[in-house]
Amino acid sequence: MSKIGVHSFVWSAGSSKGDLENALNRTHELGYKLIEFSYLDPRQVDVKWLAGRIQDLGLDVAISMGLPPDGDISSSDMAIVGNGTDILDKAIALVRDLGGSKLAGILTSAHGKQEHALTKRGWDNSVTALSKVADHAKAAGVTLNLEIVNRFESNMLNTAAQGLAYIHDTGASNVLLHLDTFHMNIEEADVGLAIRHAAEKIGYIHIGESHRGYLGTGSIDFGAIFDSLIAIGWDDYLTFESFSTTIVDENLSLKTAIWRNLWDDNLALAKHARQFIELGMETARLKADLVRQAHLPIE
Repeated sequence: MSKIGVHSFVWSAGSSKGDLENALNRTHELGYKLIEFSYLDPRQVDVKWLAGRIQDLGLDVAISMGLPPDGDISSSDMAIVGNGTDILDKAIALVRDLGGSKLAGILTSAHGKQEHALTKRGWDNSVTALSKVADHAKAAGVTLNLEIVNRFESNMLNTAAQGLAYIHDTGASNVLLHLDTFHMNIEEADVGLAIRHAAEKIGYIHIGESHRGYLGTGSIDFGAIFDSLIAIGWDDYLTFESFSTTIVDENLSLKTAIWRNLWDDNLALAKHARQFIELGMETARLKADLVRQAHLPIE
């Protein structure tokens, strides 16, 4: 059985106790093993209560986020870099306090379309800052999973190969790649080959369709993706991510250009996604087994 997670925005963009409780219960009831939250403000959320509920339901948890413009660690303004470092440190503490081990998302630069190309100074500032943050994360038992996103959401890491170069420059063992099939479908020459090439440094994976809706109803070749995941021996989480105007987050929905209503029934959507991923991975395993079997004649 595959380890499958779900992004909480499938359930709600709210962070009230009721919203969080509903998201946790739905995640558990549908057989998901991990819930991913976009960054939650500890000043507005009872973190101890939430950690307890996550544990009660036997779930794992991941936190994802994108750095804001005033926290862009690739900035030439060191005050902005310092603010970004503080933001990342607080996110690491949240992951730790919730009992998780994965911080994911756009952690290397501001999330959003940029109007200028990345500079060498920007790259170096980001690497230097994240290297220090990685030390804090390691002490907290947290990995930093750098999301590789399309050109309209970052001017820094758009391909897995760029992510590998960045990780190399940090020299940190707990800095890994966060791959997302939606973004890879836009930027990679071949998604399956990119997964195989980056295999040793992948820490987290988002499974999302080309239009962010029901899996299998867009243009992504999930068969090739599942084949690649089986080939590299992937045994960590595959987290389903989907967005629709049915559920709106003021910040993320604008930055990710969620203009279309791709689903209304989130229960049906989430049930379908879990089954789609499980069947896709099982099919890929069966194919791999057939390739390995010699089927020699019987004497």
